[in-house]
Amino acid sequence: MQSAQEQSPLLAVPGAVPAEGPDAGVAAHYGDPFAEQRALSRSLGLVDRSHRGVIRITGQDRLSWLHSLTTQHLESLTPGSTAEALILSPNGHIEHHLILTDDGTQLWAHVEPHTAGPLLAFLESMRFMLRVEPADVTADYAVLTLMGPDAGPASAAVQAAAATDAFGTDLIVGRQQLAEAAAGLRHRGAVLAGMWAFEALRIAAKRPRFGLDTDHRTIPHEVGWIETAVHLSKGCYRGQETVARVHNLGHPPRRLVLLLLDGSEERLPSHGDPVTLDGASVGFVGSAARHYELGPIALALVKRTVPVGVTLLAAGIPAAQEVIVPPDAGANVTVTLRRGPGDLTRSRE
Repeated sequence: MQSAQEQSPLLAVPGAVPAEGPDAGVAAHYGDPFAEQRALSRSLGLVDRSHRGVIRITGQDRLSWLHSLTTQHLESLTPGSTAEALILSPNGHIEHHLILTDDGTQLWAHVEPHTAGPLLAFLESMRFMLRVEPADVTADYAVLTLMGPDAGPASAAVQAAAATDAFGTDLIVGRQQLAEAAAGLRHRGAVLAGMWAFEALRIAAKRPRFGLDTDHRTIPHEVGWIETAVHLSKGCYRGQETVARVHNLGHPPRRLVLLLLDGSEERLPSHGDPVTLDGASVGFVGSAARHYELGPIALALVKRTVPVGVTLLAAGIPAAQEVIVPPDAGANVTVTLRRGPGDLTRSRE
């Protein structure tokens, strides 16, 4: 539980309902989660994600250094561009997921709540003699996310480092200016939306979230991050052997699926609830939410061999599958990454 000092000032907005669990400290919603989803999808919505951790890296070697430590090609990251990157264990399991942007003098990364400390400890251990200065600046900086067709013009009006992809724009603003920045964006027409709305759209977009849709054994191929957060032609990094072996010789043991849950049930499955087929456990539920158009949905990690057309049970709730990671991911699929968010092609060998 976060202390009062760590809670967002936007929780003082009338109608704000605090989130719980991993999103404690910001709002779950502001009174109408479905209207908030529609604003994020169709016009302009603003999500308070100030509970996320923020890492800042300065120094001349920052790009080449982080390039050597992560799964992403970062040596030529241009100012203002955005990248996703992973830090893997020696066995190729995902330890951190980073959203990165460089402003020309500093590299910014935002990460899941309460993971900035462990990430900084790892980075400090890998500094050696390079000209880099990593710092956990979560106490001083916060993340606001703009989404919707009108997000681009609105984000340009805010003086902040910005990480933009096809899903939205993450603004890294001074924590002391958080309320002022939010008020300015709302004055421009942004509708304040909570984490319930954001999570529903994230799940519908089939975007996994580290720590919720992954576990300690997850490898990039299993959740589709091989396509967005891994550069398959770059040099050595920790865990690369596992990535290369799966990509060239085999298949990941599990695959991420979108579950379309039976809407007759009033409840949603919880994180970690079992996914079963014919009474046997075949995986676990990661995130679940109620979408304004799709109804109740969830992401789950299931065994690769589970047939794609069968109905599963998520905590006892019938659920149809939509494929995110195909069963033949790995050696039978060649992925080509290109510059720019969402600029990706995939062909079958």
